[in-house]
Amino acid sequence: GTRMGRRPGMKRRLTVAVAVWLLDQRHALGFAPTVARDRIKKPACCSRLPVTRVKSSASTSASLDVDVPATAQATSLPDDWQNQILSGLSVIQDPDLNSDIVSLGFVTNLRVDDSFIVSFDLELTTPACPVKEEFVKACQDVINSLEWSRGAEVTLTAQEAAPTSPFATNVPLGMSQIGSVIAVSSCKGGVGKSTTSVNLAFALQSLGARVGIFDVDLYGPSLPTMVTPDDDDVRFVGRQIQPLKRNDVALMSFGYVNEGSAVMRGPMVTQLLDQFLSLTNWGALDYLILDMPPGTGDIQLTLTQKLNIDAAVIVTTPQELSFVDVERGVEMFDTVNVPCVAVVENMAYLEADTSTEVELDETLLEEKFVEALDGRVSDAQNSSQVQTLAKDLVKLVQANISKENRKGTEEIRIFGKGHKRRLSEQWGIEHTYSVPLLGKIAENGDSGTPFILQNPESPQAEIYAQLAKSVVSEVAKTKYMNTGRPAVSYDEEKHSIVIDDGEKGVSNISPANLRRACRCASCVEELTGEQILDPESIEESIRPLLITPTGNYALSVDWSSGHKSLYPYRQLRSLVENET
Repeated sequence: GTRMGRRPGMKRRLTVAVAVWLLDQRHALGFAPTVARDRIKKPACCSRLPVTRVKSSASTSASLDVDVPATAQATSLPDDWQNQILSGLSVIQDPDLNSDIVSLGFVTNLRVDDSFIVSFDLELTTPACPVKEEFVKACQDVINSLEWSRGAEVTLTAQEAAPTSPFATNVPLGMSQIGSVIAVSSCKGGVGKSTTSVNLAFALQSLGARVGIFDVDLYGPSLPTMVTPDDDDVRFVGRQIQPLKRNDVALMSFGYVNEGSAVMRGPMVTQLLDQFLSLTNWGALDYLILDMPPGTGDIQLTLTQKLNIDAAVIVTTPQELSFVDVERGVEMFDTVNVPCVAVVENMAYLEADTSTEVELDETLLEEKFVEALDGRVSDAQNSSQVQTLAKDLVKLVQANISKENRKGTEEIRIFGKGHKRRLSEQWGIEHTYSVPLLGKIAENGDSGTPFILQNPESPQAEIYAQLAKSVVSEVAKTKYMNTGRPAVSYDEEKHSIVIDDGEKGVSNISPANLRRACRCASCVEELTGEQILDPESIEESIRPLLITPTGNYALSVDWSSGHKSLYPYRQLRSLVENET
């Protein structure tokens, strides 16, 4: 007789407890054909269990449906129900934006229906938010902890993609609905930049984002080889080109509309690139991945200036020569105020199989045991015992071999140890990823099917997934919050470096101590981390001539001695803590 709910789509459930209770009451009810509901008392175990439904809108990657029983049944709605809900939800922090979801304005359309079920929209900065499942679980816990709540309906939404630059009105017409532009770049060819671009794009798409790839290399387009579209017919929408698609990822390359590469001079290439930017109708995208041509020339600078690129991912290999190119790439993007958010070290190591496995021919081994034992046995009865003993010996050998067999791999760094630590210490780039030299990745690149599509559960696909999550997080920080970098200046009167870290306060550090803390290749041994610089060789009178930010993560200082240093902001904060 309990109310099972009147909301559309809610299931009516007759629990086992209710059925058993009704059977026990047959005699008391006298098998009456009809019984008034108010005459039947329902036991506590038959109270309706409310349902928390987490719904996902079309803009998110998947629908999450969870049934969560509440602890108590509501009788009346408190007057301050809204404050209770928002107060509870305000403890949920966005790890990227360093603020709670209520202050950020993520919670919208808050309401409670007659069944005391709380519903609201959770508007995320991107449908590819890597922590959306954690948000959902935290919201469930908060709502179900309220005594009067009977459950929750949370609808995940995402903010509309829109360029955030003050010059957004100048972007090409076809790119007016693109949320973020990510450049994947290298200053040297053949390091796997296109492979990284493609797998990054499809990793972002698997997180729920709307993604496109633009192959900017007109001289040697790679995208037509690496990604075979679902339909390779080029279509036009009005006077604009419609991008091709593969698994809902938009694709555009000069190679799709013209076989071969562009044989033309620089100015003509720039004009052709302008036409591509203007005539391609990308529609609404959360992320557009630019597969940049190698180098730091006119095309790269033109793109960074015209497209308002939000972030860059640098691709390299472990060799020293490639690291020099990484430095050039970071400096190029820094001149146009584009932060480098991640570095991918491609072909970093070879995974060698170190598994040991011994195959045993049990039949042959048993025969050999029998032959060895037969010479010592005379009668038939003992001969039967020999057969049994031989089988037992074979089992013992098999058990010992099973213990010795093992599977494993070894990382062989055929191109050297790489420069991940150096990148982190010198440039402050924390997101560095090493991708192994794997034949399957190359095979997929040649076959037209991205590696991450064909091998989604592989360890290498997980590397691309982690790269995608870090890109999402860093872009969100760049677009939706202050980067948190301190303001650093030189006080000439006090001969002191002043570090203004906002709410953390203002600190001072001596120029000499800051110079001694330099961790460039000239001051610190790269492989061992031991300091090469003699601290006593730095005079106390040394002073900075120029202090400028480098991207979002590091500070560049030109010293009066002629040396140039790079300091990650986290290193500056650590130095301040040590001095205080």
